[in-house]
Amino acid sequence: MGFITRRRFNGFNNLHIKGSEIIRQLPEKNVLFISNHQTYFADVTAMMHVFFASLAGRDDNLNYLSYIWRPKLNVYYIAAKETMKAGLLPRVLAYTGSISIERTWREKGKKINRQVKMSDVSNIGKALDDGWVITFPQGTTKPFAPVRKGTLHIIKKYKPLVVPIQIDGFRRSFDKKGIFITKDCQLDTDIEILIPENYVSNVEERINLYQQLNKINNENELKKFKKELVDRFGNSTKNIEELFDAIRLKWTGKEIGFEKLVIKNNQLKCYFTSNKSSKY
Repeated sequence: MGFITRRRFNGFNNLHIKGSEIIRQLPEKNVLFISNHQTYFADVTAMMHVFFASLAGRDDNLNYLSYIWRPKLNVYYIAAKETMKAGLLPRVLAYTGSISIERTWREKGKKINRQVKMSDVSNIGKALDDGWVITFPQGTTKPFAPVRKGTLHIIKKYKPLVVPIQIDGFRRSFDKKGIFITKDCQLDTDIEILIPENYVSNVEERINLYQQLNKINNENELKKFKKELVDRFGNSTKNIEELFDAIRLKWTGKEIGFEKLVIKNNQLKCYFTSNKSSKY
């Protein structure tokens, strides 16, 4: 299966990876990867490839097949029991590290209100004690959905090292075979563009703020967001201002037609799209 799916990410579709070098710096266990969710199975499969390739010394690429023969076997992912029973592929993938849980908010397409099963939480804790766990706290493929509170409970209870992952373009990429579409101009930088932990201490709150920022696409909305941020958490910091400047820079790059901007060592490099059929 690894050979088949690798061709999907490194052949039919062009998977752009950033920041995978940190994978080799992570501890062997008690690591929680928090990601947005765009497809039901491609997200996890892609992450597995990126993890294994990075551990084999390949930064931001899936080149050479040898990494497939040396997988990290203690990588798990959280998935709804209902989803994992829906068809042959989910049933097969259920044997590749799935931690099946019962949804508390939806079942068979209908909204419900069910208590969290402590056995589910315990199983996640056992997986963290053994290795790495991937979770999708939005609990849905719909964009900008709220983060589920269960994720915060897991972080408080087991105190894992939290690693955020952002996925973009998967839904459209896998709807159209052979086409990768990047929604925004990518920005790669050695500048710390983030919401500092000492500014917003709550992990779930920071994730929600990042989701709000992803919805903003003009200066007026950004100013409104900043005002609300200052009202809630106090005066802006250098990191916050650099985060806002990075967003503005991405808007400009997208308008010009750049696919990627790289700011490193006080130098800016701009790259036009590699798609030859693009109007740029």
